[in-house]
Amino acid sequence: MRIRDLKLLKQRRDLETLPEGKLLINTVNAYSFTKAQVDPLFAESLTKCDVLIPDGWSIVGACRFLNMKDRPVERTAGWDLFEYEMDRLNRKGGVVMFMGSSEKVLSLIREKAAEVYPNLKVETYSPPYKPEFSEEDNRNIIQAINQANPDLLWIGMTAPKQEKWVYSQWNLLDIHCHCGSIGAVFDFFAGTAKRAPKIWQDLYMEWLYRLLLEPSRMWRRYIIGNAKFIGLVLKERFA
Repeated sequence: MRIRDLKLLKQRRDLETLPEGKLLINTVNAYSFTKAQVDPLFAESLTKCDVLIPDGWSIVGACRFLNMKDRPVERTAGWDLFEYEMDRLNRKGGVVMFMGSSEKVLSLIREKAAEVYPNLKVETYSPPYKPEFSEEDNRNIIQAINQANPDLLWIGMTAPKQEKWVYSQWNLLDIHCHCGSIGAVFDFFAGTAKRAPKIWQDLYMEWLYRLLLEPSRMWRRYIIGNAKFIGLVLKERFA
């Protein structure tokens, strides 16, 4: 998979032009792009989803460096997608479902959503915590989603698990709504993790903020991962 293979959303305001109905929305950043190089199903989930959002300046900068004509002009974070979709649905009312994370986080999400989005009915499902779901696990999750019949569906597990799961089960989901994989946003909204202040976001340093906050957990992702990403971009440019 190459950067040039990605059909990326160009700017945040393009979220307003997304069609109604069943739509699979994913995000991509330097970390997920490098992971996809060695995971064919993950790569397929990114290249074949309906909408792919550049969640990171690294992707936007790489597109510029590669002189791509049809390239994004700004970063659109998973949080931007979340806020836009939640505000849109709250204006008319409906059902939003959060699938993923722990029951503790989901409980906090329900409390926060009742305050911030009073016109939404919130459904949640906490799947088993394991590397790979069994067939029974998948049936239970799909049944819960289909019974909820949401007007908006969020999937919150670690990448690439969340993207691969929803992509592989897409045809079994009897839904009529937008579906986004936004794992970290679950914790941001619940308040169990802190997003970088706006000044760090504006300086394209949100990754550094997270690295400084959790160095033991994030150093491999951001130091080694970013180095691999730069290597892949250089190879694509000069190969």
